[in-house]
Amino acid sequence: MKIENKKAYFDYTILDRIEAGVSLLGSEVKSLRDGRGKLDGAYVKIVDGNVVLINAEIPAYEFARPEGYDMKRTRKLLLHKAEITSLIGKMAGSTLTLVPLSWYTTAHRVKLEIGLARGKKEYEKREKKRKEALVRDLERDFRGKVK
Repeated sequence: MKIENKKAYFDYTILDRIEAGVSLLGSEVKSLRDGRGKLDGAYVKIVDGNVVLINAEIPAYEFARPEGYDMKRTRKLLLHKAEITSLIGKMAGSTLTLVPLSWYTTAHRVKLEIGLARGKKEYEKREKKRKEALVRDLERDFRGKVK
């Protein structure tokens, strides 16, 4: 199971990647293993020395009790203290941000890959789209003609 945040790759230049554990409820883990979860519009923030995931959506598990369940609750990320201080140092005095990239499972655990990222400018996004369209057109033109 892997759920990716494709919008993050379009909006940001990813400079560094970090694997973090996530503090989840049992029904949230089951829902994520079913492939139900969204990282669109989610972001990572450092609050009082804790790293938290904000606005990530995990729908209620269909066989769990839905009373009082908040799909977009704030979830704590599990990182070592040295990793947190390193992130604070890298982000201090720069225009870098933390962005959730993907959710995946490893050995019965749910992990979140977060990226230290810099926002792209509009002209960079347009240039990337133009290059992708050019490559797609070239591949279409030469399909079956080159051995």
